[in-house]
Amino acid sequence: MKYNKIKNTDLKASNIIMGNMRLKQLPLLEAEKLIQTAMEQGINFFDHADIYGPDVIGECEEFFAKAIQMNTSIREKMILQSKCGIRRGEGYFDFSKEYIIHSVNGILKRLKTEYLDILLLHRPDPLMVPDEVAEAFEELHSSGKVRYFGVSNHNPAQIELLQKYISQKLVVNQLQFSIAHTPIIDSGIALNMNVEQSVNRDSSILEYCRINDITMQAWSPFQNRFLDGTFLGDLEKFPELNKVINSIAEKYEVTDTAVAAGWITRHPANIHVVLGTTSTQRMIDACKGSEIPLTREEWYQIYKAAGNIIP
Repeated sequence: MKYNKIKNTDLKASNIIMGNMRLKQLPLLEAEKLIQTAMEQGINFFDHADIYGPDVIGECEEFFAKAIQMNTSIREKMILQSKCGIRRGEGYFDFSKEYIIHSVNGILKRLKTEYLDILLLHRPDPLMVPDEVAEAFEELHSSGKVRYFGVSNHNPAQIELLQKYISQKLVVNQLQFSIAHTPIIDSGIALNMNVEQSVNRDSSILEYCRINDITMQAWSPFQNRFLDGTFLGDLEKFPELNKVINSIAEKYEVTDTAVAAGWITRHPANIHVVLGTTSTQRMIDACKGSEIPLTREEWYQIYKAAGNIIP
């Protein structure tokens, strides 16, 4: 397992992260096994959000703590990250000071921990008052409840607006990224061409994060577009891509899952991969993608096989 230091922190994180959005789909003993498998593979980073839970908000956080029988000894081995700002079931986002602090207090209670290593603001709130966020972050940081802060699904201008007001450095941006969902690199490759791929949909967020030492995390690393299903094994929509991936997987003696994860970790931005799987075998397979030494030729071959233009 490869570990990267998250810049502007003292955190050394596995570049494969266990995401816990679907954890409650498993029986308790299977959830415990999945978490243990992740740790045995070298994962030390666990991603949550206050809205995760099939029935009750925060259900997955509480279930996680119960599955591992959270205690001080276990907690010290983990980097815990959670997200807030979405009012699930109410249809809006909320970055008010009151709601952020209320959310964190609930997260800490459910995870049975005194602090979060990283808190992310989940999706941009157009009604955000930056001063309120700054006050919330200062209170959470000074009280020791949150060590570091970041965002999820934010563009450069939204990050700049936040950073202007808060004293803590934003250290993470979590974005959707996979072989079959690549807007963060598409327009840069096809710059100045009159084609769909040239459209800059994200204000060059990849370059912005690299310039500003913000670690990127890729969610839905095996998904096609916005939750349109996995591209792995989909021979109807992605016949050429699966052919190329399988050929490379055979070369490195790993699975297609490992290659899909390795394609992301190969990027010099040191992007972390957030796994949402509930399968122990897929967890093991994906972890083998932590350090696959894909060549430049193989990386581009996979990108082109996904249907992208390389001018």
